[in-house]
Amino acid sequence: MVKVQNPIIPGFYPDPSICRVGDDYYLACSSFELFPGVPIFHSRDLANWEKIGHALTGNNNFYVRANSYTGGVMAPTIRYHEGYFYIIVMNYSINQNILLKSENPSGPWSKPYLLTDVPGIDASLFFDDDNQAYIVGTIENDGKRYIYLNRFNIDTMTCSDERHLIWDSALRSAKAPEAPHLYKKDDYYYLIIAEGGTEFYHAVSVARSKTIDGWYEGYEGNPILTHRHLGKKASITNVGHADFVSASDGNWYAVMLGSRTIEGYNKNMGRESFLCPVIWEDGWPLLSPMTGKLEWEYEIGLREEKLERSLSNDFDVDFSTFDWNNLVFWGTPYQEFWELNENALKLKCLPRSLGRPIRSLIDDELNAQYFDNIAVIGCRQCHINYSLLCKMDFSPQESESAGLVILQGNNHHYRLEKIREGNYFYLQIVLCVTDVAVPIYMPGFSSQTIETVLIKHPIHNEEIYLKIYQKGQNISFYEGKSCEQMKCILENADGRDILPKSIDGMTGVILGMFATANGMKSDNQAVFKVFSYKGE
Repeated sequence: MVKVQNPIIPGFYPDPSICRVGDDYYLACSSFELFPGVPIFHSRDLANWEKIGHALTGNNNFYVRANSYTGGVMAPTIRYHEGYFYIIVMNYSINQNILLKSENPSGPWSKPYLLTDVPGIDASLFFDDDNQAYIVGTIENDGKRYIYLNRFNIDTMTCSDERHLIWDSALRSAKAPEAPHLYKKDDYYYLIIAEGGTEFYHAVSVARSKTIDGWYEGYEGNPILTHRHLGKKASITNVGHADFVSASDGNWYAVMLGSRTIEGYNKNMGRESFLCPVIWEDGWPLLSPMTGKLEWEYEIGLREEKLERSLSNDFDVDFSTFDWNNLVFWGTPYQEFWELNENALKLKCLPRSLGRPIRSLIDDELNAQYFDNIAVIGCRQCHINYSLLCKMDFSPQESESAGLVILQGNNHHYRLEKIREGNYFYLQIVLCVTDVAVPIYMPGFSSQTIETVLIKHPIHNEEIYLKIYQKGQNISFYEGKSCEQMKCILENADGRDILPKSIDGMTGVILGMFATANGMKSDNQAVFKVFSYKGE
């Protein structure tokens, strides 16, 4: 027996998809505008997980634009068939569904195949018993969203001309039926979908058919999993977007996204990956039996197998090796703005600021003009309480700044930064917030950004330690000459001021190092000699 602790993948790792090969389990997640893209995890007992790589990297020409933080790559499906792993996923930076394949889930992965005949979002791949491949996805028809099915040629990476509408949703006129996954069990094909939108009303529903092309019969007990009836004070909310796996012991399990809340319906870490058992009664799946909701812990029948690199989420960066398993860029790093040298990370002060106006996701012509990078490298917030520490050597010119950032989205963040005014140097804490009129993916998008300097603290122009400590929604900022001599310069800033709901975001916090010339050209660099994240 092994105890599964939820979330199984803590931090901003949403939209989990899972497959099994023998006694090994592989899980892929959305990465939105982060680079590398589509992180992949491995486990042998569904409890202990290790990150083994990414499906989208510089090696297969992965492009994602750093814009709002809520675009990019989302809703992958990972499957295995006859010696190959496949991942199908949408990349909003090119507005295209893509497919990748590999013989090894840790990589290298193929260059993306552009699936020009696969419409909609959240497309998924299914292999039938006769080895015929199918794609299920979402499509609009007469003002209503449906789930469709297409035969798919895995050799040519193309769909057949005949497309079948196989289901709509469990609730009449349900919001956002999406995330379809197809399975075969006994005499039925089972279709799992999400509906209700990916926030509070999120849910998992199921339908079945004796023929693959349907029409699918919805289960009268739908939804089979949701937390919307628990209210906004629940400690886990937004539950949905599930994928099933049949384990090596014959039992079934589901992975899905959910959000841990912090002091109310506040989801700083975004959507994370959870797991629950599945049993089958009267030909239908029952998730988290006996309670019907996600629990913090399950005891399951698999034998525990701890891995050499099991997730800990606490780390001190070794800049001599620079392990990308914990660190991410925001957007594909085309510009040469970072380098490793003498056990330190050097970040160039790029012109782009952290508060540049957000561009509409649907305005491709406008967005195409903005391929510039933003000099941010960081890690996901994985704990409700944590500390973040860096050691920085930076002598700024006027207009330049560098330091630490709590990043919830472009121009929606806290910055602890070193600046210069004349011959004087300061640490300042900046709150940058944005309000949007409509979501970034809707017509008529506009936004308004306000930056507020919360404190300006004089310092000497010398090497400095910076620290951020967050407990619940209270954030405190520190500086000092050493780890042992840290001085608090601002206590209890409010983490709720940068929550994703105010910018219609679906993402979690990234904690990072940054450098910027704030609109000017510069060759100056900020040198980071320590970067450390510790959770409580």
